[in-house]
Order: sequence, then C-alpha cells, then structure tokens
Amino acid sequence: MQDICSDGMEAQHLFGGALSAVIPHSAKDISEVREIPDNQEVFAHKLTDQSLMVDLLEYQSHVEDGEAARYHFEDLAGSNEASSPGSSKVVHVQPLPKSQLSLQECSSAFLLTGTQCISKFNEEAKNVVNIHLGLFRLPQFSTDILVTFNDPVSISPLSSSAAGESAVITAPWTAQDFLQVLQSLRLLDPGVFG
Repeated sequence: MQDICSDGMEAQHLFGGALSAVIPHSAKDISEVREIPDNQEVFAHKLTDQSLMVDLLEYQSHVEDGEAARYHFEDLAGSNEASSPGSSKVVHVQPLPKSQLSLQECSSAFLLTGTQCISKFNEEAKNVVNIHLGLFRLPQFSTDILVTFNDPVSISPLSSSAAGESAVITAPWTAQDFLQVLQSLRLLDPGVFG
C-alpha cells in the first residue's frame, strides 16, 4: 500500500503499515520472493545489485548516541563476514538534523558511510560494497531503527552478481535517493514496537 507525500512522491507502507517511507524507483520487495524476518523490510533494485533494508532492532542503551552508528556498522560487518582487518572501514559519521526528518519520535539520528568487502551467498568471491547506514534512536520504544543501503562498487568476476552487472540500463540508486528514504521515514503506529 502507498500514500502520496506532500512532495508528490509515493510513500510505501512498511511493517504492515506501522511505518512508511519513499522507496526509490525500480525497487522489488524481497518478501515477495523469500521469507524475511518480521523485524525487517528488504528491497532490491530490479537491475543492479543494490539493496535497501529497514531493521527494527533492540535499542543499544550501552552505546552512546555518537557511537551507536559505528556499533551497528561493526555488527553488520560481523554478519557480512567482513570483520577481518582491512575488510571493513567507516568513512564518516554525521548527525541528521531532526528538522530535516519526518520521524520526529527519534531522540537522535545519524548517517554513516563506510565500505565492506562482502561475499554474496557465502561465496569465496568478495565484492567491495559502499554501506550507507541511517540510524534512528527511539529509547522510549527500546528500539533502534536501522536503514541500510548496500551499493556495490566493485564486483568480483567470480561472484554470482557479476552475471547481471553488464546488463544495467536503468539508473542505479544514489546517495540522494537514500537520503530521501531517511528523510521520509515516518511512524504511523507505535504498536509495532510491542
């Protein structure tokens, strides 16, 4: 289901309508293809190897706001098996001003940019992926909302992703598309947090 935002863009309902956000063009809802955990929404670009994920995670109270984005990036690196030396790097972290966000319930928000060397489907081949990570902290709901944009910059010829790489005609998603997702994220039903 979708709503029209004030700027004319369509906002897609997430988590059964509990949240919404403007999802970039050419997005395929991965839950139509495979089972996705209840605390996650996953979209993939129809023609590139880019993906976008929204995760509802437990609030990490032991981590200060300024370090929370790095904490989640390092956790993601562990999940991606990109935690060996040199395979994961934070480029920069910056706060997102609440005045530019639709999600006014967050106590703070951050944007992290980094890179990870990731293998797809546990393959041996490693791809270099720019990771753009948006973190919204909602301590009152014991929740951290993590929005992740995976943007491959170098795909190994031995990766299963290499087959579709040359066929890309449709414009890939950009950092600006991702920023629009972050700025348009909206809470519609706090009951989603339990």
